[in-house]
Amino acid sequence: MISPGDFIIIGENIHATRIIPRSSPRMGTDQHGREAVVFEDGAGTTRHLPIPEAERETRDYRDGRIKHVRVAVQMAMQGEEPDASTALAYLEAMVRSQVGAGADYLDLNVDEVSLQTSEQIEAMRWLVRTVGQWASVPLAIDSPNLEIVAAGLEEAARGPGGLPMVNSASLERPEALELAVKVGGPVVVTAAGESGIPGDADGRIANATRIVELAQARGIPLGRLYVDPLVFPISVDGASGAHCLAAFRALRERFGPEIHLTGGMSNVSFGLPIRRLVNDAFFLLAVEAGADSGIVDPIQSNPERVFALDRSSRPFQLAVDVLTGADPHCRAYIKAFRAGELGE
Repeated sequence: MISPGDFIIIGENIHATRIIPRSSPRMGTDQHGREAVVFEDGAGTTRHLPIPEAERETRDYRDGRIKHVRVAVQMAMQGEEPDASTALAYLEAMVRSQVGAGADYLDLNVDEVSLQTSEQIEAMRWLVRTVGQWASVPLAIDSPNLEIVAAGLEEAARGPGGLPMVNSASLERPEALELAVKVGGPVVVTAAGESGIPGDADGRIANATRIVELAQARGIPLGRLYVDPLVFPISVDGASGAHCLAAFRALRERFGPEIHLTGGMSNVSFGLPIRRLVNDAFFLLAVEAGADSGIVDPIQSNPERVFALDRSSRPFQLAVDVLTGADPHCRAYIKAFRAGELGE
């Protein structure tokens, strides 16, 4: 198993889909009485990112969720002071905290900043330029729209960081491989098939193998490939954790030590209580199965902390049982949570 220092982190948080619950202790009010995200800027000053009227009219807001990165990007791009400066300080604090916690790449996504492709492209270019001022690590350009990815890669190539990462290519859109060839950087390739998402380990392995072979045929070496077998919520598909782990093992055996195996590790815990416990257990099981990378929040899933966990503890074992299918429908896990046996 690799050491914590060798695990490659693709920091996931500079992403317009990220939410903060309105009930979170991170929420408060600013000096004008506006609902706001409370944060600390680079100088250690407590500041407030206000939630604008447009965000308060969204369904996400009515459902108790605030897409705080979207708010910050929109507010900063609009340039209306003093809120624009506050939004920039918020984004800078996020970037520096991710890099400071060990991110090797920063994953940027702006898809929910707007519904218009032209505005999404503008936002991606702006975000790449802006984050590039603060980040000491390469950027990963993330979108299902290849026009947006191409614009982000073009902008990133002009900046001072290392070669940007393409996130992502698949059998659904192998054209993304051409962007990786053009830029010369790494690329995330996923196990999605031409007709959608695989339902088992064999489908993941077969699809991932084909996209890796397509990448190799285009001259992309294994060392630049990050294979994502697609991590799904265990609360939706109880077998998905075992399928992913089996795919990690098979792909590591098939392609050897040079290729990278990654994935959105925190996806596995959506819908479950004490999510970090499940995330931590899956992180370790994935590494044992061959993963050497993850699209994660390095603050929440710091490898040094995760690798030092007591795997013999009852909460950890309950999480493992959920992930491996030994606890169908998470019944024992939920029962333990209700009994207060899983901690906080």
